[in-house]
Amino acid sequence: MDVLEAIRTRRHIKFFKPEPIDEALWMSWLEEAKLAPNHKMTEPWQVLVVGSETRAQLKHGQNFGDAPLVLAILAKRGQTQVERDENLMAVSCFIQNFSLLAQSHGAGIRWTSIGWTDAARETLGVGEDYEVANIIGVGYPREVPEAKPREAIANRIKRLP
Repeated sequence: MDVLEAIRTRRHIKFFKPEPIDEALWMSWLEEAKLAPNHKMTEPWQVLVVGSETRAQLKHGQNFGDAPLVLAILAKRGQTQVERDENLMAVSCFIQNFSLLAQSHGAGIRWTSIGWTDAARETLGVGEDYEVANIIGVGYPREVPEAKPREAIANRIKRLP
């Protein structure tokens, strides 16, 4: 699958099939995802592989859509607001790269925001040096939702003199 098709067909996956993704495969996606742009080559990401005990403690309402793999993606906390923002943007690019690689192999991800809670940070053992950018479920989709309509980009462009 080429990159344009991966972008066009990528969706937020709500529920996954039980079959696991081979570890060598998802590790290769992480290896390639690290090519994301990051200011001053700081590589501000850290990945936690969330095991079943930790996952149960997180108490996510739908158990991450029954994904066979759950990853917590962390961003190194910046010492200034600008550095924090740069790190979170880089980690978002890292996650998008990972997402498109998963899509290109027939898999998908489920983005969640529970990592921002104090309870999740504590459960994951995340110290003050990192922020939880996202906790994602990864697997083969049970179903792929239809694309939602998007506004034409021309409506979001402003030209400056």
